[in-house]
Amino acid sequence: MKITMIGAGYVGLVSGVCFADFGHDVICLDKDERKIEALRTGRVPIFEPGLEQLVAANVASGRLSFSTDLSASVSESDVIFIAVGTPSRRGDGHADLSYVRDAAREIAAHLKNFTVVVTKSTVPVGTGDEVERIIRETNPDADVAVVSNPEFLREGAAIDDFKRPDRIVIGLHDERARAVMTEVYRPLYLNQAPLLFTTRRTSELVKYAGNAFLAMKITFINEMADLCEKVGANVQEVARGIGLDGRIGSKFLHAGPGYGGSCFPKDTLALVKTAQDHDSPVRLIETTVSINDNRKRAMGRKVIHAAGGDVRGKRIAVLGLTFKPNTDDMRDSPAIAIIQALQDGGARVIGYDPEGMENAHKVIDNLTTAKGPYEAAEGADALVLVTEWNQFRALDFARLKAAMRSPVLVDLRNIYKRDEVERHGFAYTSIGQPG
Repeated sequence: MKITMIGAGYVGLVSGVCFADFGHDVICLDKDERKIEALRTGRVPIFEPGLEQLVAANVASGRLSFSTDLSASVSESDVIFIAVGTPSRRGDGHADLSYVRDAAREIAAHLKNFTVVVTKSTVPVGTGDEVERIIRETNPDADVAVVSNPEFLREGAAIDDFKRPDRIVIGLHDERARAVMTEVYRPLYLNQAPLLFTTRRTSELVKYAGNAFLAMKITFINEMADLCEKVGANVQEVARGIGLDGRIGSKFLHAGPGYGGSCFPKDTLALVKTAQDHDSPVRLIETTVSINDNRKRAMGRKVIHAAGGDVRGKRIAVLGLTFKPNTDDMRDSPAIAIIQALQDGGARVIGYDPEGMENAHKVIDNLTTAKGPYEAAEGADALVLVTEWNQFRALDFARLKAAMRSPVLVDLRNIYKRDEVERHGFAYTSIGQPG
């Protein structure tokens, strides 16, 4: 099939490349000429394991191309995916749908034959109705079916998630679109990926509800971690104890400094705003958002306490800047609030991240970065583990101790065991474990 992907950002690029790898002919469109030119020359603007190789292979096969010219590709496409950004709107927290609306208008002007237009972007309930209205107002003669097909990609594991999905949710009202979308995802039949066909509004809500539930699960175990510290329990064992219950499951029960990234913060907030607009408040999610925001700053205070209660003039090394490993995404990373709290306390912060330092400099002022974890630790009064990159899981503590001014380790991901760290002469602070 001929597919056009409007938006060559994280979702659009990963989805478009994977569809091309399935055997479809795919054009990825974006208004950013520098991004398109980079992709044409094999330079991928985001870090995602395996993506650069997959782009190169499918460009070489002739199934994948990149363009800024919407008119030529739309008129020839069977399916058009809208995968543009929907960031939180400044001032009120609602999802900003301006890019989605603009895409709908531009698509409408160039439609010729029957076309399926799919919202892949994460959008509030009712957006598909608005997209259809815009298309029909702009081009009354358009023969179009508007479909919702939310993405469920985890940064750092997006390609595997796309090719081996837990489920594929497709919301539609025009039955002609069912056959088209079935054909789009036909290559996944061998993996027995379940296709859930539902209404458009239900599909839109599935995405928000799923992310909100996972965010709530993370927030729950973080609150349990705080309680564990007060009563002398171990949150990792609590998580295992409840995670073995099949009704609960073990995923997303890892205590830490709070959730971040491109999805959970904005999607939970957008769901709260949608619910308020419909006079059906989701108080559990409202509380989740509030607790998570407060937790990130509280982690800064935790570090200050571990460093003796005062960090003025001290050097603090932070390992891990991105919101999770295997990505260069700094959006709403806990490291931002933690570093700001340390800087407000008068500390000099030296950070290191395998992939995120360039983006970190864009969002954190006065941040010094190092070339590696041991350089970051040189002369440090405390070392803070914020993101659990694999290369931080087997640090040489003898080397660290020799480099640091004070052997203090604050492990906000519970990567290490207390006795192991203390055996090397470190003062150790973790999350939700007896001190």
